[in-house]
Amino acid sequence: MFTSDTLADQTILITGGGSGLGLAMAKKFASFGSNIAICGRTEEKLKNAVEEIEEAANDSTAKYYVADVRDYDRIEEMTGEIVSDFGEMTGLVNNAAGNFLSASEDLSPGGFKAVVDIVLHGSFNCTHVFGNYLIDEEREGNILNMVTTYSEGIGSAFVLPSACGKAGVLAMTRSLAYEWATYGIRLNAIAPGPFPTKGAWERLVPDESAEQKFLSKIPAGRYGDKEELANLATFLMSDMAPYITGECVVIDGGERLSAGQFNFIDKLGSREELKGFFKMMHKKED
Repeated sequence: MFTSDTLADQTILITGGGSGLGLAMAKKFASFGSNIAICGRTEEKLKNAVEEIEEAANDSTAKYYVADVRDYDRIEEMTGEIVSDFGEMTGLVNNAAGNFLSASEDLSPGGFKAVVDIVLHGSFNCTHVFGNYLIDEEREGNILNMVTTYSEGIGSAFVLPSACGKAGVLAMTRSLAYEWATYGIRLNAIAPGPFPTKGAWERLVPDESAEQKFLSKIPAGRYGDKEELANLATFLMSDMAPYITGECVVIDGGERLSAGQFNFIDKLGSREELKGFFKMMHKKED
């Protein structure tokens, strides 16, 4: 379906593009001709990612920018740098996120805020800056937000900050899809189910038994492949989807049909045993 120039003449910023699903999308977009900007907080990771993206690139350029999506002023500055470096910016993928498992009664205000600040405020900051750039320049553009299968309706136990933040991002997607359609700006979302990535798995899958339980909830009988998600993102960011806006596309092998992505964790042990699991995982991160 795609050709080498499917995303030609585009410059797309992917937040959190230094690893995982963000990097997979960046490499895929580059292979179809898009210039790529990625941002994150760790320069070494971004440098390595740009090398991988350039290997996959098809007559396009990749650059990285050290930026924290929670810092609105830095996002404004970075957007100016991207426009200066590439001549324009045509697309944005809000992929940067944070998440961890916790019994909600044990959440600290700081822990809740940390996730919501990255997921919701960070997505707003990048969307607001990029949207105003497009409006001021009288350009059309495309925004893709990464949400979750529990963003809409069902929520999920043990990941309360993520559930709240991602639900807000989905509401923003649909609100602005209507409001900014008059400017030719499209906004859509992707809700991935389980796609194994190193960072997410370390924070969200306590042990092998949890992984097997996770897998058993997926009717398709397998986890998602990053290439599958990157292909979907390519379609939504391309000229092949000009009439799609305000949509949330779920890609999860049917996992959402079992409701509450992390609710199964309640079946892995007593409440106190679960809290012990969570504490061990947090210590590993520290």
